[in-house]
Amino acid sequence: MWREKSSAEKVLRTNPPAADSPARGQPAKSFILLRSKQICDDQREIRMKRTWTIIGVSNVAASFRWYQGLFGQPATVPSHDGFGRILDSDGTVLLCLHAWGVHEHPSLMSPDSGIPGNGLLLFFRVDDFEAALQRARRLVNRLEQEPHLNPNTKKKEFSLRDPDGYYISISAL
Repeated sequence: MWREKSSAEKVLRTNPPAADSPARGQPAKSFILLRSKQICDDQREIRMKRTWTIIGVSNVAASFRWYQGLFGQPATVPSHDGFGRILDSDGTVLLCLHAWGVHEHPSLMSPDSGIPGNGLLLFFRVDDFEAALQRARRLVNRLEQEPHLNPNTKKKEFSLRDPDGYYISISAL
């Protein structure tokens, strides 16, 4: 059986934030990442593992601005022309944007090799659902799904498509 530790561990960042981080330009030591730990009944610590979801896009800078607008983040620039990371305020990677055909990754060579988003659902949980909905309505002509209560999660959600055609669902926490 798993249980959450009662207090979060404070980990001081020793390296500076990435170029596309909202924290860029701030002293590295002023940022503290609270990392929740889990332990199992035999007291072994379980470390958190994270994935970086990377999608192929036709224009990294334009998609970067679009996702920052959707999440209500301050405007920053991608790491470089072919790649950018959308980060949460604590530095957690939410989504990576990768230009098609750059770096010779087999699944990111060309959008002509498949339908963008086929087999992929980008599902984001946000703490500002109503504000996210307003931002989304400014970014697209129509939502794919209007706000509704998801019967499985019991949370409000809506769906839209990004500039490259990826299907995105936004859910309340």
